[in-house]
Amino acid sequence: MVGWRHLFSVVTPTFNRAHTLARVYHSLREQSFQDFEWVVVDDGSTDQTRALIEGWQQEASFPIRYVWQPNQHKKTAFNNGVRHARGEWLVALDSDDALDPNALYNMARAWEDIPPAQRGRYVAITGLCAHLDGRIVGDMYPEDALDATSLDMTFRYHVRGEKFGCLRTDVLRQFPFPEDIPGFVPESLVWRAIARAGYLTRFVNQVFRVYHDSDDSLSRQGRGAESARHALGLWLLAYDTVEFCLAWFRYQPGSFFLAAARYTRFALHMRASGQPRPQGRRLTHTASRLLVCLMWPVGAGLYLRDRLSVVRRATATC
Repeated sequence: MVGWRHLFSVVTPTFNRAHTLARVYHSLREQSFQDFEWVVVDDGSTDQTRALIEGWQQEASFPIRYVWQPNQHKKTAFNNGVRHARGEWLVALDSDDALDPNALYNMARAWEDIPPAQRGRYVAITGLCAHLDGRIVGDMYPEDALDATSLDMTFRYHVRGEKFGCLRTDVLRQFPFPEDIPGFVPESLVWRAIARAGYLTRFVNQVFRVYHDSDDSLSRQGRGAESARHALGLWLLAYDTVEFCLAWFRYQPGSFFLAAARYTRFALHMRASGQPRPQGRRLTHTASRLLVCLMWPVGAGLYLRDRLSVVRRATATC
């Protein structure tokens, strides 16, 4: 990996978030490690985002690059940011969150702790997120400086909760988010594909990101609304679990039974909305088919619960 202009590219996809971008900017100004650029990918904003960024470009001690694109989707904006990044490592920071003041410094130090001869095997340095009051989001890792794949961390070590770190830019360019799939696509689909390619992550129990809960998060939209609106992306995640991740079944079988139920749940939502399944995505393993068949009644029940939830919410607002 040579020829990079910076150690880090902080990439922020944004859409009409002029009211929260200052939080990101000020957290970058406070970084104790300054070998980075900030790439803001504007997904067709109609607010004051451009003027805001242009003002910061005149005063910031670090380079800021503004990339505009017609409104498409966050995943497309992220891919665009990866293409424009000039940093060896990429930090994907949302337009309403902030970095811990020592985040980039600690990421760089964790990378330096890996022997140079072994670094080609690694794709990411991943740490923790914290709430504004300092509470850790989700679980901490079972040990510090733990080397594993992201799939191992999910299924073998059972670590839950949102995590955050940096990823090698050159590897991300080989694993873009699928832009042919409309709407929401879970980030974990990309991280899982990278893990199955054999890349390791170094997991550290250090806070890198300060988490700000937003009013438009999935958890605030209601169970039924989330399931219907994001059915395709959630179905893809369930499909990926039962089709490609069975090697981890022995570590956490309950998660695979749940994924099999969600496979049916979101497939029914897609059928109800007339949304076809993506071509080429079929269950090819006997074990996968058996799991889905076994959990079909549960999945159908979850779908009916979602529909009832939507009806109740609609009735309550009348």
